[in-house]
Amino acid sequence: MNYRHAFHAGGPADVVKHAVLTRILVHLRDKPAAFRVIDTHAGAGLYDLRGPEATRSPEWRDGIGRLLAASIDGDARALLAPYLDAVAALNPGGELATYPGSPVLARSFLRSQDRLVACEIEPAAAAALAHNLGRERRTKAVVIDGWTALNAYLPPPERRGVVLIDPPFEAPDEFSRLAQAVEAACRKWPTGIFLVWYPTKGRQDSDGLAKRLRRSAIPKTLRVEIDFAMQREPQRLAGCGLVVINPPWKLPDELTVVLPLLARVFAGGHRMDWLGRGG
Repeated sequence: MNYRHAFHAGGPADVVKHAVLTRILVHLRDKPAAFRVIDTHAGAGLYDLRGPEATRSPEWRDGIGRLLAASIDGDARALLAPYLDAVAALNPGGELATYPGSPVLARSFLRSQDRLVACEIEPAAAAALAHNLGRERRTKAVVIDGWTALNAYLPPPERRGVVLIDPPFEAPDEFSRLAQAVEAACRKWPTGIFLVWYPTKGRQDSDGLAKRLRRSAIPKTLRVEIDFAMQREPQRLAGCGLVVINPPWKLPDELTVVLPLLARVFAGGHRMDWLGRGG
């Protein structure tokens, strides 16, 4: 299965990842001090939902399309509003035609003092990323391997920020590499927020990641998983997980509101637990 961003733009996994990322960015903005966003596997940054990749596997219809069509009230509506507003801003005509990848979404939450470093190694995606971010002082697109970037850009000059790690999971050892990289990155920047995405195609890899993180010395490690019952077809992503290290203190309570709503929209189930709570 190919987990590259263009094939899953706006799909259920993107919605879950971006809903959580947005809440983290909202909390970072709550304090005046500058923060940094580091996106290690950024992709192109912006996706045409009518383009060849999105139409080849139109997961956005089961993802952001379902969410926009759903009835959302009360606290869930308020918590999802920043994310949905950012998507709407890219579709001023009201018709959903463009979806933001993580770097473009993160850019919409930056203030003048905040910074974004978006990393991509695949040539076509890297060129598109540079174009989509443009030239401005707050953002920087870098052609670099995401795993190398974790070592090169940590710790950042700012004391606050979030690192998004969202690899394509095309190599057979990607989960093992992910665990090693996360442990090393947390040693370099123990106070940073880390948001790690992974597919849950099978339990062995995801459970192995959780087991290793439990054995590590990393405190404050939250795990979130959600499955998508309407995507049980072969070659469709049936679920995903997120590991949030050093989550903002309000985030777990917020996710107790948001996750059941997303599970209902995607006709699936969800779980949330702590892999580590020390520190």
